Amino acid sequence: MPTVTNAPAKTDAMPQRAATKAASEASSKPKPKAATPRAAVPAKPAKKTAPADAKPAKVKVPLVRDSFTMPAADFDLIATMKLRALKMMRPTKKSELLRAGLYALAALNDTRFRSTLNALTPLKPGRPKKAG
Repeated sequence: MPTVTNAPAKTDAMPQRAATKAASEASSKPKPKAATPRAAVPAKPAKKTAPADAKPAKVKVPLVRDSFTMPAADFDLIATMKLRALKMMRPTKKSELLRAGLYALAALNDTRFRSTLNALTPLKPGRPKKAG
């Protein structure tokens, strides 16, 4: 007589369960979209134009950082100009003064521009030696 045990019989059911589990997981994941050609993508609607009373968009101007050497008297002149602007209730920065000076020089005719440049004290090229 054959003996009966309570152990489950080995069948091919185990690989089938694993296959159905893998298939159900694959179906639950979103499928990647097929690549669409660029021409098939609809064009985005045009942006709404700003009302006439709105501020115009600020244009970012690239900034350049530089360093230079100047005599102490010229550096003191910058401090004097800053105080002068402060007395007129217009606080200003050193870079604003230098930029304003460039615009003032650009407005001069060639003769006046040359005489202004010739009035400057010539400086030695390069960095000054450290004091100390």
